[in-house]
Amino acid sequence: MAYAIISVGGKQYRVQEGEKLLVDRVKTEEGKTLSPAVLLFGDEKKTELSPKSVTVTARVVGHVKGEKIRIGKYRKRTGYKRHTGFRASLSELQIEKIGARGAAAPKAEAPAKPAAAPKPLPAAKPRPAAKAAPAAKPALAKGERVPGMPRDYEELTVAGVAEEAPGWRRPMLEAALKFERANAARKGAIAALESALAAKEDH
Repeated sequence: MAYAIISVGGKQYRVQEGEKLLVDRVKTEEGKTLSPAVLLFGDEKKTELSPKSVTVTARVVGHVKGEKIRIGKYRKRTGYKRHTGFRASLSELQIEKIGARGAAAPKAEAPAKPAAAPKPLPAAKPRPAAKAAPAAKPALAKGERVPGMPRDYEELTVAGVAEEAPGWRRPMLEAALKFERANAARKGAIAALESALAAKEDH
C-alpha cells in the first residue's frame, strides 16, 4: 500500500490513506482540506524522495486539546508549592488521498489580434523654390577707374606706386590692385601693392 512522509508544522509524519493523526494546530478551518509538503513517497514498486508529481490531501476533522500535563513547583524549607497544567492545541487530520498531482488545465489561447492597418505616409512637403543666383558683376572695361583707388593713380609710375603704396589704406590698396590687374598689369606695381597689403595684415 502506498505511503508518504509529510511535513506539518516543522514535524514529519508517516501517513497512509484513511489514517487519522494529531498535529500541532493548523490555521485551516474544520471541514476544509490542505495539502502538506511531501518529503517522500513509496509503494510496492518504488520509493521517491521529494516527489514533485505526488500530492497528499488531508481534511481537518477538528481542533482539539491534548492531554493535560501537570507541572509542580516546590522549594524546600520555605513552604512554597505551586501546581499548574498545560494542554497543547492540536488539530486532527484525516488523510483522504495520496496520489499523482492533477495536471493543470491547458490555457485557452487568446484570439489573435487583427493586424493594425499601416499608417498612411505623410504627404511630402513642397520644397521652396531655389533662390536665383545674384547676377555676376560686369568685368571692368579697360581704362575704367575702380571706386576707392588713390587719386591720380593712373599717372603714377611703377616707382611712384612702390613709394606711395605703404601710406595708403587697405581699401585704397585693394582698389588699386584691382585696377592694375584689369588694365595696366604692371608686374612691378602689382608686386608693390601686394607687399603693402601683406604689411597691413602683419600689423
